[in-house]
Amino acid sequence: MMEFLQMAPEGNRLFYWGAAVAALLATLVATFTSRFLLDHYWKWKVLKPIPGISPCYPVLGNALLFERDGAAFFHQLMYYSEEFRNLPLLKLWVGPLPFVILYHPETVEAVLSSSKNIEKPYPYRFLHPWLGTGLLTSTGNKWRSRRKMLTPTFHFTILEDFLEVMNEQASILVQKLAKHVDKEPFDCFLYITLCALDIICETAMGKNIGAQSNKDSKYVHAVYRMSDLIHHRQKSPWLWPDFIYLMFQEGREHYRSLKILHGFTDNVIAEKACELKKQQEQHKPDAVSNGEQSKLKVRRAFLDLLLNVTDEDGKKLSYLDIREEVDTFMFEGHDTTAAAMNWTVYLLACHPEIQRKVHSEVDEIFDNSDRPVTMDDLKQLRYLDCVIKEALRLFPSVPFFARTFNEECYIRGFKMPKGMDAIIVPYALHRDPNVFPEPEKFIPERFFPENSAGRHPYAYVPFSAGPRNCIGQRFAQIEEKTILAIILRHFWFETKQRREELVPVGELILRPQKGIWIQLKSRPPSVS
Repeated sequence: MMEFLQMAPEGNRLFYWGAAVAALLATLVATFTSRFLLDHYWKWKVLKPIPGISPCYPVLGNALLFERDGAAFFHQLMYYSEEFRNLPLLKLWVGPLPFVILYHPETVEAVLSSSKNIEKPYPYRFLHPWLGTGLLTSTGNKWRSRRKMLTPTFHFTILEDFLEVMNEQASILVQKLAKHVDKEPFDCFLYITLCALDIICETAMGKNIGAQSNKDSKYVHAVYRMSDLIHHRQKSPWLWPDFIYLMFQEGREHYRSLKILHGFTDNVIAEKACELKKQQEQHKPDAVSNGEQSKLKVRRAFLDLLLNVTDEDGKKLSYLDIREEVDTFMFEGHDTTAAAMNWTVYLLACHPEIQRKVHSEVDEIFDNSDRPVTMDDLKQLRYLDCVIKEALRLFPSVPFFARTFNEECYIRGFKMPKGMDAIIVPYALHRDPNVFPEPEKFIPERFFPENSAGRHPYAYVPFSAGPRNCIGQRFAQIEEKTILAIILRHFWFETKQRREELVPVGELILRPQKGIWIQLKSRPPSVS
């Protein structure tokens, strides 16, 4: 080719060079396209026996069937899982990517119990610009190393220190809610969410942002907007390529939100690193006044622990490592708990007889005092624990999550090729009538020890399960019980909002589209 170009007249060389480049590009495109189509055809053929949703188009799959509205899409997915309840699993094509939908304990166990199926599917990559490859999105050796490294930061004694923050923020929440006592119904969702956000900011980063007093915080709005943008992109294959996404207004809004989120985290990490350096200098012998160390207790945040943690080789985490873990815990650590508490408040408001039982337990432990909640108190709140578990059964904070098969396997007789993706749907799984009779009813007694005995271990997975279960579930359980115990000591919940009016929106987090509307009453004498 080079000899041919050199022999050509000088005036024609540019033309020949252009033709050669065009031919090369055409060859590359043709090669890529042919490989893509062959791979797509092979998957189509292998997965053909698995029952699926129709119509399903080549390359686009079922994407054209998906509702664009978040609430309508979630309703659509739940309709499919109920419609095909008697089938062992269901196939769904999101553009060129095939997924199997799992909503039976046996099929869910096949995926979550495996120590090899720990990778997250392609749509999770849209979280990378925000969360990097932290604990939520990393895989392989990095995930195993990071999980082992971070597990000690959720030790019981550290969580006990975090309890102080939870008590303080819950007291602020009580003051905010008290303004609504004996007044018109109001949406409590944002109140509880801002409380959870204040808690995670202070426990994860050691930064009090005062979200409960500043509803217009740019950071707060950026967190919610980013979640919406990511979910919409995940179910829209035409928005997957980065260069195309940035051409749309959504892509530009994604960039602006990302700048706010990372800017906030960067500032906090820089402040914390500076504080840590000063503390280390103050603890030097020659820097201690009168030979006495300060007796003041220093409240440590997750970020403080990250700045000191080391891996197996004794190396500290890099700046980007720290940021991606902080961002991950900020994202996972407040939205999920806030949703769980809101759904619990709603269900208690709908079931006064159950709310009376919770009030009775709370009064027995606290005896009308206003003291902080302790770890010992939490152990005694057994019925409240069952109430929260039953609320998470009906309304799991994470309505679906996914895994990739790292090796070929069979589920209920169907072949799952290596690289296949599975979506686990707790919202549908938790409504299996064979495991939970009358699944739509709110019955906390389901979780009494005697009633849980013998239940399939993968029939209830609000925090996932297996090797890649939620590292922060103990933190979440402590926070939910603490906040609910404190507000239940002060208020009686009522609601006229019917279940069908809630319109759950299953995006990254399960939220009610129309909020949680309740009325607050002073505690009636009969339950005081």
